[in-house]
Amino acid sequence: MTQELIEIAADGPVVRVTLNRPEVRNAFNDDLIARMTAWAESVAAGGRARVAVLSGAGKVFCAGADLTWMSKMVGYSHDENVRDARAMARMFEALDVLPIPLIGRIHGAALGGGAGLAAVCDIVVAADDAVFAFTEVKLGIIPAVISPYAVAKIGRSAARDLFLTGARFSAERAREIGLVHAVADAAELDRVVAKYVNDLLTSGPEAVAAAKRLIADIASRPRDGVSQFTAEATAERRVSSEGQDGMKAFLEKRPPSWLSSGS
Repeated sequence: MTQELIEIAADGPVVRVTLNRPEVRNAFNDDLIARMTAWAESVAAGGRARVAVLSGAGKVFCAGADLTWMSKMVGYSHDENVRDARAMARMFEALDVLPIPLIGRIHGAALGGGAGLAAVCDIVVAADDAVFAFTEVKLGIIPAVISPYAVAKIGRSAARDLFLTGARFSAERAREIGLVHAVADAAELDRVVAKYVNDLLTSGPEAVAAAKRLIADIASRPRDGVSQFTAEATAERRVSSEGQDGMKAFLEKRPPSWLSSGS
């Protein structure tokens, strides 16, 4: 039976997505990229799924590019390389704009494109012995496709250090620069992930999705005119049915509908 390159399991409103190539440390190839893209683009806003958790099977989260895939790239023309890179860029973009929060559960190592996956996750929890690196320069290439997401997370200063050296760095360093949000003992990793899942599920689902969009909108807007945009966004949520119910529930000291309905 053919092994699934990614495993997708729904647990109520939580979708668990597992990179499933442990024999090659969950490295990318064309097929894995295509399947990840297809899954990400299939997630519907306002659907049953409210949170996704991304993890890796085996001992490593993701070691970047598969060697067999890389050996094909060596013989690619410029145009073939552009098509190949665009496919990967589409995957990262689809994950970045996922309409539900994406939690990264990082263990072992997140190298090259694996570190890029961490960069597109909304929340990242890493084992305290996990290792990260933007290793592309060690191969004579650059982390171009993942750079918009990585630089947005870690800033230009850290990128100048880590992109240029390709050096490996610890989970604690990753937390300090913003790539990771929580570091836990390996035995506690799932408990910390579960806490984040619970925090997300006890918040208004429409508000969480709107807050995720807000971050992207604000980051790309000039300061001029941002006040009007945020005022409109605030008003829109306050008059929404979810916003009305949430505020009334707080004042009336009762659970909001998204909790009382058991969703």
